[in-house]
Amino acid sequence: MKPLKFSHLTLFIFFLVMLPDPGTAHDYREALSKAILFFEGQRSGYLPDDQRMKWRGHSGLSDGWDYNTDLTGGYYDAGDNVKFGFPMAFTATMLAWSVVEFGDEMPRQELWNCLVAIRWATDYLLKTVSQPDRIFVQVGDPSSDHNCWERPEDMDTDRTVYAIDAPNPASDVAGETAAALAASSMAFRSSDPGYSETLLRNAIKAFQYADNYRGAYTDNDHVREGACPYYCNFGGYQDELLWGAAWLRRATGDDDFLNYLQFNAKAFGAEENINEFGWENKHAGLKVLVSKEVVEESMVSLQSYRESAESFICTLVPESPASQIQYTPGGLIYRPGGSNLQHSTSLSFLQLVYANYLSRSSQTLTCGTLSDITPATLRRIAKRQVDYILGDNPMGLSYMVGYGDHYPQRIHHRGSSLPSVKDHPQFIACKEGSVYFNSSNPNPNLLVGALVGGPEEDDEYEDDRANFRKSEPTTYINAPFVGVLAYFAAHPDP
Repeated sequence: MKPLKFSHLTLFIFFLVMLPDPGTAHDYREALSKAILFFEGQRSGYLPDDQRMKWRGHSGLSDGWDYNTDLTGGYYDAGDNVKFGFPMAFTATMLAWSVVEFGDEMPRQELWNCLVAIRWATDYLLKTVSQPDRIFVQVGDPSSDHNCWERPEDMDTDRTVYAIDAPNPASDVAGETAAALAASSMAFRSSDPGYSETLLRNAIKAFQYADNYRGAYTDNDHVREGACPYYCNFGGYQDELLWGAAWLRRATGDDDFLNYLQFNAKAFGAEENINEFGWENKHAGLKVLVSKEVVEESMVSLQSYRESAESFICTLVPESPASQIQYTPGGLIYRPGGSNLQHSTSLSFLQLVYANYLSRSSQTLTCGTLSDITPATLRRIAKRQVDYILGDNPMGLSYMVGYGDHYPQRIHHRGSSLPSVKDHPQFIACKEGSVYFNSSNPNPNLLVGALVGGPEEDDEYEDDRANFRKSEPTTYINAPFVGVLAYFAAHPDP
């Protein structure tokens, strides 16, 4: 079955019909709290006394030993036990952007919890750039890891360290790491100025590596064997260079980064109509981020970024002549490839950010013949995606674990699906976990706040941990959703 496509008129009618019932109410503050809590279930390293996800234990405590360095900490990216630096850095960037853009509207305790979640990632990312002319990009051999169904606390698979040394390129991972550290420096600026300065100093160092040694990190044969096919660079590294520069411009105000964005816009594809945003492709997010200076501060030299940003935003407006988004019959943004909710959460985040830019400057959006699209309209479109995820969908299912009365019980996640080390302290070997993977029983440990991959084009969802495309949570699905929920927790009726 091919994804549904609609005419512009049909889309407009569809959009009106699919708006949430005004009587439908979600507790966005509860969802926000749980979306942040999820990250504690993904922690690697030595867990602190205030760990709230009590079924988890310490893990990966020898990470980095073969390089005689400390690479403990950070996050497992999904339902496995590997630490992939590329999506982890993107996760940190999006959590930090959530604080930068929406932190003032977060409840005080959730802002604190979000900063803790960011720091768990950035403390690790600082370790990855701690040695001169070297960046650590991954810990854990995915082949041996994926051959086991094993708790992170028990893992005895190879904890291979993947490092890249100059002059070998790593522009994508280093550029994203620069973005993560720069964005996080802004998030911590008021609460921890010293840590903020450390993050910014290392962000500049990471960007220098990215720019000096241009190329994809998977150009390295050894790294490619470990990162692919999971987190290969498919779309080029140039977007990460611009993305890193954009965040450094935002964090520092330095005109050198402004000049970098201006000079390289065309050569690096920033003027092309690439309407993707996620761990591997930063183009749409880059355009929205940079356009802030144009929308709010009339920085004419960056006008091409604003034009591209608005072209992208128009594709998200169902009644716009430029609409290009595919939807499920129930109204969820759909793109082929699995883990579909990553598109819904990240694109909704960008809509809300751009709506804020327009709102603060008292402007509206024009999409071809459709003019005066207000920030409120963009927010309503984003809210429809949020409400679908939280349960307003044909399945009547919340795709956030632990939110609502009906949510996935058999997610594709090792730690969640195996008995907790607190309840079953005996070692469970690699293949001994298979009986739990193959079981039809619900997972014994609730990974509260986890967003699963979600349904595909027909709105159907089978609660089956073997179907990882639908049932596996990832940090980069949750991270942008934190900012989205922060907005709606403060403004439930946009």
